[in-house]
Amino acid sequence: MTPGAAAAPWLAWLLPALPLAAGAVLAVAAVATAGRTGAGHTGTGAGRRVSAVAPWAAVAVAAVTLVLAAAAAALHPAAMAPLFPGIPAAVRVDGLSAVMVVTVAGVTLAVLVFAAGDLGPDENRGRFFGLMLLFAGAMLVTVTAGTLALLLMGWEVMGGLSYALIGYWWRDPGRPPAAGTAFLVTRAADLGLYVAAGAALAGGVPGLTLAGLGDASRPWLDVVAAGVLAAAFGKSAQLPFSFWLSRAMAGPSPVSALLHSATMVAAGGYLLLRTGPLLAAAGWAGPVAMWTGAVTALALGLVAVAQDDLKQLLAASTCAQIGFIVLAAGAGGVAAGADQLVAHAAVKSLMFLAAGAWLTALGTRRLDALRGAARQYPLAGAAFTAGAVALAGLPPASLWVTKDQVLAAALRAGPALYATGLAAAVVSAVYSVKALWYVWQPVPAGAASGYDTERRGTRRVAAAAAWPLLLLAVPALVLGVLALPAIAGPLGHALGGAAVPAPAWWELTLSAVLAVAAGAATWWRIGATAAAIPPAPAPRRVVAVRAVSGWLFRWLDLERAAGAFMARPVLAVARALAGFDDRVVDGAVRAVARGGLALAGAAARLDDADVDGLIRQAAAGARRLGRLAQRPQTGQLHAYYAQAAVVFAVLTLAFIFLVR
Repeated sequence: MTPGAAAAPWLAWLLPALPLAAGAVLAVAAVATAGRTGAGHTGTGAGRRVSAVAPWAAVAVAAVTLVLAAAAAALHPAAMAPLFPGIPAAVRVDGLSAVMVVTVAGVTLAVLVFAAGDLGPDENRGRFFGLMLLFAGAMLVTVTAGTLALLLMGWEVMGGLSYALIGYWWRDPGRPPAAGTAFLVTRAADLGLYVAAGAALAGGVPGLTLAGLGDASRPWLDVVAAGVLAAAFGKSAQLPFSFWLSRAMAGPSPVSALLHSATMVAAGGYLLLRTGPLLAAAGWAGPVAMWTGAVTALALGLVAVAQDDLKQLLAASTCAQIGFIVLAAGAGGVAAGADQLVAHAAVKSLMFLAAGAWLTALGTRRLDALRGAARQYPLAGAAFTAGAVALAGLPPASLWVTKDQVLAAALRAGPALYATGLAAAVVSAVYSVKALWYVWQPVPAGAASGYDTERRGTRRVAAAAAWPLLLLAVPALVLGVLALPAIAGPLGHALGGAAVPAPAWWELTLSAVLAVAAGAATWWRIGATAAAIPPAPAPRRVVAVRAVSGWLFRWLDLERAAGAFMARPVLAVARALAGFDDRVVDGAVRAVARGGLALAGAAARLDDADVDGLIRQAAAGARRLGRLAQRPQTGQLHAYYAQAAVVFAVLTLAFIFLVR
């Protein structure tokens, strides 16, 4: 344990406890005051005061949390408390979690500042900001947990809060089903962590420590690895669980920004980076993670190309970019995956917030309706451009370098994996430049604006909502320095993984040339096919590409996949259980009831025919004996003496015969 850990164990507990406690207070106060006039509204009096104070109280708590996170990253505190017999609750901030706590706290602060200016006064802002703080606190528990038991607690709270945040506008009939889909899919995958915990106990892992999972005995080691992979793939929306993330777009834009960048979706990739020794010990788990991440990055990148909705494009790209993190974890590139995670958090939160600002101002998120949005709101446009350039992997932005660092780790695993990852990186340039083209193009003369397709826009971007965009644009552009040779090697050792060599000059050059070429071709092609209103007929090869990406979109991203992977099996199991209940359980209950009635009837007949008959016969015999006993009672004294003489005579004769 480092000196900082011994000196400040309280810091390890305070870091997640502060947002959790503040979020609980805000949420409870908001619900209590809103209940006077109806859930979901601010009400009057106390409700309005809570709603007015909540945004800036939450921002203040997030700012203090960021300070605590920076202190924890410097001091590396650790603490432990009893939880269950033999299983402690351990928290620690080490190399990898130090990076994560600063990332989570920083992105949370930026998102909450944006939400304070974006969320209208008619919303129940106390409930919203309380839930957001609770969500961030649960993520901090997840990333600082040193044992699987404590990690499970943060993991579960985060999943439950995601349901509440995605369905925040629950009066809209489409929101709760979307939240339910996200919750049920991730919840089903989360069962893998319970299986992993049970297998770890059976495999002799002391205290369920994350560092000790790789020491479990076989065959339990393989079960632990399978459970961790299932939970991570589900949380990070990797194949075959990717479809839930598009449904999560039903939530407010700040929720999407936080969920898709530094918290819930990033948690699965973080878990695999944290349990790298487990994946290596299992042998097969590393290649499964590598190929799942690579295939998800490529397939969901093609899904993003097919999108005409900006938020859906960003959602599919989140699955793809997290795929690079999963790939790095499987290849043993902890530093590469951590760099990609941090850079992606800055980029994706930036782009979701910009999309949310345009949705509030213009009332639309359709790409064809967002023409001129960057020109009309240049501050948001400049920030979105910075994020899109980074997401495309264009030099010198951050994701250009971090993705190449991941690809350098993939190249060590084999050329096929490297080629798949490189193809996914090229596809990311296509969908990023596609979004960029639309927002910078002026509205063609004579064309309708297309605004207000989702809701009526305000035609303004609040200053409080605009400045976080510029602050996030800086790390989106410069965080690539983490992958430079002078930093990547020491960082890899500090994060507890094998040092991944920085990408060679030819790798950086190759990816840059391909990204620039793909981006330029995309810009030219969209301009050629979308200049006319209505659009000119596309060439056959373009139609073919759209058909393939559209098929992938339908198969991988929407309700069909949900039905194939989740709803149909669950309904089949439900029908089977219902049949078992009707035929077996209910049949047994009915048989027991019929048997009880039969026994009752037999008992009644026995009681009537035998017991009552015996009683009646005994009564009749008693009456006869009574009558016989009455006969000698004549009232004549000489008759009594004669009877007594006869009785004594009989007794005398009996005595004589018995004595003989």
